[in-house]
Amino acid sequence: MAMKSTEPEASSKSVWPALPLDEWKDTCETLQLWTQIVGKIRLVTTPPINHSWNVTLYVTSRGLTTGPMPHDLRTFEIEFDFVDHRLAIQTSDGDVRSIPLRPISVADFYQELMEALRSMDLEVRINTKPNEIVEVIPFEDDHTHRSYDPVYANRFWQVLAQSNRVLTQFRSRFIGKCSPVHFFWGSFDLAVSRFSGRRAPEHPGGVPNLPDRVAREAYSHEVSSVGFWPGGGALLEPAFYSYAYPEPAGFKEAPIQPAGAYYHPTLHEFVLPYELVRQAQNPDEALLQFAQSAYDAAANLGKWDRAALERSPTA
Repeated sequence: MAMKSTEPEASSKSVWPALPLDEWKDTCETLQLWTQIVGKIRLVTTPPINHSWNVTLYVTSRGLTTGPMPHDLRTFEIEFDFVDHRLAIQTSDGDVRSIPLRPISVADFYQELMEALRSMDLEVRINTKPNEIVEVIPFEDDHTHRSYDPVYANRFWQVLAQSNRVLTQFRSRFIGKCSPVHFFWGSFDLAVSRFSGRRAPEHPGGVPNLPDRVAREAYSHEVSSVGFWPGGGALLEPAFYSYAYPEPAGFKEAPIQPAGAYYHPTLHEFVLPYELVRQAQNPDEALLQFAQSAYDAAANLGKWDRAALERSPTA
């Protein structure tokens, strides 16, 4: 009979690991492009769902997955495994391929993946231009991005796994229209979005290398979103964020918890640095406070029908 472990439970700092962007920036940029290749395969093989929910990836106990995708009468799935550091491809008829995750260029990763799919009779063609990135190189020509640090790739997945767990708890409080907790490979963030049920003003578009029609459909209805982003551009650290579209009057001045959260004037969203959550006595509670207080600001100032949209505490 197995003995019960006397080891202490994992500390919050071990399950919420340090993730300074400057330590893995090159890997982060390469990994974003790799996930875009896999995400675009999901895009072309699945029927469209509102707000592009058909293209997202999902957190697993080992990494990120597409979930099942149709191909004729079969289905197939692609998963980034950040434990054994491989890309796993599986089909519904039992075929399996594996590509090791290691420092190779985006061009080589693209070629290896497409060759593996062809060997499994899964012919797929994608648009090879990256999305939501200012300076883009077609995947097949990108020999610039070629970094892969397995330690930080694993840490990134651990943060996603913990964030997914807490944001799923937050999602459970809402009975209105709400997205899954899912990973957008274009913007490279984990997010969950709540909707008031009302139409929103037309989005202005202008997202780099993203068709305006996609942005306008994504923001066709009033929304409050919260998520995790590893950082980049105007925010050079990993952080949780929350925004409202359209942003109601007084939103940026709303009181947000916990201490250390603030409104970012360039991003037009509330930001809670990841390190503050990681160092908190109770990281789960810190993240839930942030998600709830930012949603409260969006819903109250936007005059959402909260009684009809939220689950009763006793339900």
